[in-house]
Amino acid sequence: MSASTGRDALERAAQAGIHRLAIPTPFLVGRVNCYLIEDEPLTLLDTGPNSGKSLDELEQALAGHGYSVEDLGLIVISHQHMDHLGLLEILARRSGAEVAALHLLGPYLHDFPKNAAADDAFAQRVMRRHGVPADLSTVLGAVGAAFRAFGSRGHVTRQLHDGDPLQLRDRELLVMHRPGHSPSDTVFWDEERGIMFAADHLLAHISSNALVSRPLLDGAAHDADDADDAESPDDAESRPLLTYIRSMEATRELPLELVLPGHGEPITDHAALIDERLRMHARRAGKLHRLLAGGPMTAYELALELWGNVAVTQAYLTISEVLGHLDLLVHDGLARETVRDGVARFEAFRDTPSAPA
Repeated sequence: MSASTGRDALERAAQAGIHRLAIPTPFLVGRVNCYLIEDEPLTLLDTGPNSGKSLDELEQALAGHGYSVEDLGLIVISHQHMDHLGLLEILARRSGAEVAALHLLGPYLHDFPKNAAADDAFAQRVMRRHGVPADLSTVLGAVGAAFRAFGSRGHVTRQLHDGDPLQLRDRELLVMHRPGHSPSDTVFWDEERGIMFAADHLLAHISSNALVSRPLLDGAAHDADDADDAESPDDAESRPLLTYIRSMEATRELPLELVLPGHGEPITDHAALIDERLRMHARRAGKLHRLLAGGPMTAYELALELWGNVAVTQAYLTISEVLGHLDLLVHDGLARETVRDGVARFEAFRDTPSAPA
């Protein structure tokens, strides 16, 4: 999208009483887009991470539109990642605002530190299962633990379910659960205006990573004490890229005119973007299939082939990417997974297996 097109899209959103507040984060993805919706109640969708710089810039951005934190009447959280919810506790306490989020997020946010620790334990199991050396996974786990401070606990006062209307005075937002990037991804569709708040479900400049994630149960997250009991990833996660593709296909069918994402510029042709994402996933799956022609490999070995040292410093992200595309191959009968001594390896079938009788 050109800069002028992006400005035009943001101006159109502003005419609908929607303002993008781009808040700094300490993460590679860069700034996170929070959205101020001028309605009754005054609504903020996502908060940015828990840091003094983020809070300072959020307050300045609100002031630029004539508001303060204390004017907020509703805070909406799109999903469970720290860059989208870190300031929740502070903002809710100062404003007294209601907090709305997918019902699966209520228990998760209620004890965020415990659940974040359980996520880290799950990630350790995934990395070791898929070939990351134990010493490297331990180091990366310590780094991940240090980032927990950018998150926040919170009390969800309005639980949302897929298909619910989120009613403001002058608009209605349809709640849509679109898992894939995370188990709790939620988008909000203003059908009357043709505008969707997509968070990280769709991004214009990069493909959202379908992260291998500890599942959220209906009504409660897994306890940290249960993390060691969760098989990883066979039983404990539900093939996130396959899930994400289904979510994108559902979004593609909507008559959207403008998509407001969680990072980067607005999207004005969501169908074309989704089509390109689907082609990209097919290409990457094909590349992995060719790499496997030389013999069985772990997901970590494949990630090193694709990204080199980036697969060392960003092991969990790159393994999640690889596993998603391996799931496509397994789903299509082009590869299989075997586990020996606790380590999973994947091998390609030389020919496409015959369909079962």
